Amino acid sequence: MAAAQGRVVSVQVGASRFLRVGDRTLRSAIRKQPLDGPVAVGPLGLAGDEQTEQRVHGGWLKAVYALPHPHLAWWSAQRQAAGASLFEEDILPGQLGENLSLHGVDEQGVFVGDRLRFAGGVLLRVTEPRQPCAKFNAVMGYERASKDMVQSGRCGFYLAVETAGVLRPGEAFELEPGPRQTSIVRALQR
Repeated sequence: MAAAQGRVVSVQVGASRFLRVGDRTLRSAIRKQPLDGPVAVGPLGLAGDEQTEQRVHGGWLKAVYALPHPHLAWWSAQRQAAGASLFEEDILPGQLGENLSLHGVDEQGVFVGDRLRFAGGVLLRVTEPRQPCAKFNAVMGYERASKDMVQSGRCGFYLAVETAGVLRPGEAFELEPGPRQTSIVRALQR
């Protein structure tokens, strides 16, 4: 099987800040900001990126969160249909918590154990799908957002850092197949 080709549309990092979730106020770094230039990637993720709840997001096996870039338009439409937005505002890269917005891969064709080899030498291994949470619903502005994620399979995936280095917006990568036993969509819906 030939390796799939893709590219990094954008790279995002975020600082922890307060987020209102129902009747509680919690710290979260779910909203991330795009970077213009290169960023260092280490064993626990991207330089400058905070992860407030490492038992859920972050740590060695969830160091980087990637989301297919085309999903942003779909999520914008879902939010609009749910009446969560008064305006026709698009969701921008990083607003769903993703560190990498990618073009050329999706959850149907990415499997647990696959690797993304970036042109600059960084190597990331796919570990699991992103699971929806109350913070995701809060950011999206409607309660059904988590269910929409599971039903649609538009969740993105977590990556462990196998080879550290530097990532850049626009950088090419190859998806190197792993054991190919469980796709991200299938792992999400278990």
